[in-house]
Amino acid sequence: MRLSLNNPLKLKAKAPLLLHSLSLPTANITPAFRNVSTSSKATTLSLTTRTTGFLPSPFLRCSTAMATAASIQVKEQIELTQTEKKIFDRLLNTLRHFNLQTQLRVAGGWVRDKLLGKECYDIDIALDNMLGSEFVDKVQEYLLSTGEVAQGLAVIPSNPEQSKHLETARMRLFDLWIDFVNLRCEDYSESSRIPTMVNKYLKFGTAEEDAYRRDLTINSLFYNINTNLVEDFTKRGIEDLKFGRIVTPLPPKATFLDDPLRVLRAIRFGARFGFTLDEELKKAAACDDVKTALAAKISRERIGTEIDLMISGNQPAKAIDHICDLTLFWVVCSLPAKVEPAVSEDCYRLSASYLDATWNLIRLIGCSSFDDEQRRLCLYSALFLPLCSATYGDRKAKKIPVINYIFRDSLKRKASDAETVINVHKSLEKFLSLIPSLLSNEDIQLSEIDWGREIIDVPFTSKLRVLTGM
Repeated sequence: MRLSLNNPLKLKAKAPLLLHSLSLPTANITPAFRNVSTSSKATTLSLTTRTTGFLPSPFLRCSTAMATAASIQVKEQIELTQTEKKIFDRLLNTLRHFNLQTQLRVAGGWVRDKLLGKECYDIDIALDNMLGSEFVDKVQEYLLSTGEVAQGLAVIPSNPEQSKHLETARMRLFDLWIDFVNLRCEDYSESSRIPTMVNKYLKFGTAEEDAYRRDLTINSLFYNINTNLVEDFTKRGIEDLKFGRIVTPLPPKATFLDDPLRVLRAIRFGARFGFTLDEELKKAAACDDVKTALAAKISRERIGTEIDLMISGNQPAKAIDHICDLTLFWVVCSLPAKVEPAVSEDCYRLSASYLDATWNLIRLIGCSSFDDEQRRLCLYSALFLPLCSATYGDRKAKKIPVINYIFRDSLKRKASDAETVINVHKSLEKFLSLIPSLLSNEDIQLSEIDWGREIIDVPFTSKLRVLTGM
């Protein structure tokens, strides 16, 4: 609903039991709390930077049940759905029709998820002796000969400057997009650890070479469509899947310099599956060379997409914890020059704690109470709450919220995301004024809130924002 100065909000509600355990916010406080890191040693972090007076103290971190070796069941063989059988049959028929001696292998996440008993609709197929675009043309030609037709075709060119080394062809079959790419054969140049293609039009890599070029061992597995077998060329993929380990096939620093986005992917998969990040991987991810490469080589759109997937995933707090522990927060959420008031270097720890507290509340309330977009924006609001008063000057010396810059420039997200988060922060102090009444055991008969002169949009989910302190 839409509220203005002339229509103060009137509420009648009973105090939720959930809030009885919360402490009242205290004005002009400098919160200090225990931050539990992902390492074996928990440390106490005292935040000396004064925050805005109405920030509630975040909850202490609570332990999250993570996957253990005993709990990870890996299937011995892959079971195909009817749609997958139809797709693979068409591809094999194409090979027979043109007498092609091509090995078709599904690569990466689809194989991993299938072995874990999860459905996956992201099918990437690697070819051992031809380009994806060439094979897609053959499939289209075969389908036309049988009276069928692909629902869509596209070719995505390579972009080595953004660490996308291979051309990808896409085809839509039976309402699923399938990606086709050739196996890569890459060598590191003498002056750089960034790999270069070796005459990709004449020489293709082997499946083993390609497996070692993958980001993680759990993503290096292949499903050979021709033989109906799972292939583990690194000899570690299935083992690391069983024991819940996030490990790179090659030395992690070389793997990350190959494609620095792999740092964020390692974090995302570690959080998503509750797997343990390898110690050497963590050292490489936190090193200056890799952080510089991540900031310089990877487009902000790709970085923003990874962060969005983390925030929207099943363990957003764990993912942000990893980013903080590896000192990647300001690489990902870069700030403009001359921020006022100045942001302390360790402010990201407070951001992580607010997100963690909000995530705990969302789970206590029930994730089904939020739709995906509400949950995503609620968590972003918590993450950037310590920056709510920070501004910077544009070319016209106008003060712009730093949160605008982060969404627009650092993460390349929608402008409406920044607008929503800023509006939530503006509404926060007003919502918090309701908490003393909500904490009482008595029914609230009528409570008026002076919203000021601005017109404020209060979504239907405003009760949830009260519950989350937002």
